[in-house]
Amino acid sequence: MSDTLDDTTQSYALGISQSFSGQPWRWRGGQGDYREGLKPDDLVTQLLLTRGVARDDVQRQQQPTLRSFMPDPSIFRDMDRAAERLAEAVIAGETVTIFGDYDVDGATSSALLILLLRDLGLEAGAYIPDRLMEGYGPSGEALVKLAEQGSTLIVTVDCGAMAFDALAMAHEAGVDVMVVDHHKCAPELPRCFALVNPNRQDEDDDAAAHGHLAAVGMAFLLGAALVRTLRGRGYFEGRDEPDLMALLDLVALGTVADVAQLRGLNRAFVAQGLKVMARRQNVGMDALIRASRLTRDPICSDLGFALGPRINAGGRVGKSDLGVRLLTTQDVIEAESIAAELNHFNEERRAIEAAVQEEAEAQLDAQAYRAVVVVAGKGWHPGVIGIVAGRLKERTGRPTIVIALDDEGVGKGSGRSISGVDLGAAIIAAREQDLLVAGGGHAMAAGLTIDADKIDAFRDFLCERLERDVEQSRADRALLVDGVFAPGGLTTDLVTLMDGAGPYGMGWPGPRVVIGPARAIKVDIVGTNHVRIIAAGDDGKSVKTIAFRSADTPLGQALLSLRKDQRIWLAGRAKIDEWNGRNSVEMIIDDAAMA
Repeated sequence: MSDTLDDTTQSYALGISQSFSGQPWRWRGGQGDYREGLKPDDLVTQLLLTRGVARDDVQRQQQPTLRSFMPDPSIFRDMDRAAERLAEAVIAGETVTIFGDYDVDGATSSALLILLLRDLGLEAGAYIPDRLMEGYGPSGEALVKLAEQGSTLIVTVDCGAMAFDALAMAHEAGVDVMVVDHHKCAPELPRCFALVNPNRQDEDDDAAAHGHLAAVGMAFLLGAALVRTLRGRGYFEGRDEPDLMALLDLVALGTVADVAQLRGLNRAFVAQGLKVMARRQNVGMDALIRASRLTRDPICSDLGFALGPRINAGGRVGKSDLGVRLLTTQDVIEAESIAAELNHFNEERRAIEAAVQEEAEAQLDAQAYRAVVVVAGKGWHPGVIGIVAGRLKERTGRPTIVIALDDEGVGKGSGRSISGVDLGAAIIAAREQDLLVAGGGHAMAAGLTIDADKIDAFRDFLCERLERDVEQSRADRALLVDGVFAPGGLTTDLVTLMDGAGPYGMGWPGPRVVIGPARAIKVDIVGTNHVRIIAAGDDGKSVKTIAFRSADTPLGQALLSLRKDQRIWLAGRAKIDEWNGRNSVEMIIDDAAMA
């Protein structure tokens, strides 16, 4: 719920040095001159400036287009080599297989390349490893089997950057493997035909600046390079070029669901991808939207909270290829069937996740003073540990790793980090110290395989390595707010106006507003542990607010104990709630304080 703040000398917002959740509030953007020269109603400009946009770049950032942000794909190492090899496969009609990870980024990356190659006249196959039986990334056995079945070119997407043994086996089998990934790389690279990854350690600065792209973004850039290569070879004389822009709905979904930072090119991908998604041209995407019970065009948050979890659900419960099949089918009936199946699996996933989370939370007290939380349990479902890690990270404010142990004492782990703490690099370092069987990731998320008898040593290693970074991050944390409004001023028009500085997500936080001074005219618990408040201003106008999963937290307990005569400030994110054809504003509470 908090943000990391570099300058802790700023004055407190509304004079709040300690809120109900125990943190200070500060103005996003500090006490700088970003408000000078602005018209009173120029809220969008203010939101852009406080997110680091230069004054002369406001117009470009307000309307993020690919033309304004997309780099020449050739700046990335191996990109031209990969495009040339893929073009040869298209022209020769080779047997190509796209080997993708089992998460949303892997599914969308795979679907993008399959659909593009289909438009180019080549029907590529898809291989998504089983999360439970095969684990993350390509195995040598799987790659060799694909070669034996006739594949002359395999493209791994969202995996492969650290698959040294598997890629060596594929090379010995005589099959070309290209890696399209975004996870951190070791100084030494695996043996493959090409490795396209902005996080290669030997990348030039202009390419490394795109290290925040998801794998699906890199797949799109490869697609652009491929089309350009084929154009140069005269492939489109007498045939239409594929519409790359029509694939941006996949790029948007994979980018947001993988929690990639929404800055630069990623903002353009998502902004334009949402427009493509609204046209419902992909029959699988359309079925997924309807299965998610969305009655309007999807917005950015829907990609992460409604669509993404359903694509992920298949892989979490043992049907890893459902997402790719859904996003590449041209059959409406098949799309509806798969979407319904994924919806069912998503409900099943929620129940499994709740059980694992309850057991994991029971281990938190024993690690109350650790810099990094590492919990493990036998029989935990590996398909939900990433979600649980994210929930525990939010609860503790510390990097968290959740490990599911099998009967043989081998653990599959997933981790989530906090701002300013590079978990992926620490996982790679632990692997180099022989504490892990396998592992990798990026700054905010990582995965690993570990023997049970090394968990304690692994925990100690992480705590020692990351303690200083965690302390610095936690010391700099404050709740950053963008503006203050009376409860009655929080209107649908205002929320729509603030949306003009989006899309919002990781690295480009949505506006956090404060309402008040207000009185809580009604406070109760809804669901299992959500705290709901009807807050009214001095003019009597009220707004609905809710603090999710907070009843047993200091914030929730403080809210539940409020008297009707006490005046408070409520900080959070405003959203438009659609119900029975009527729109109203609801606020998701992040924090609160006495006024």
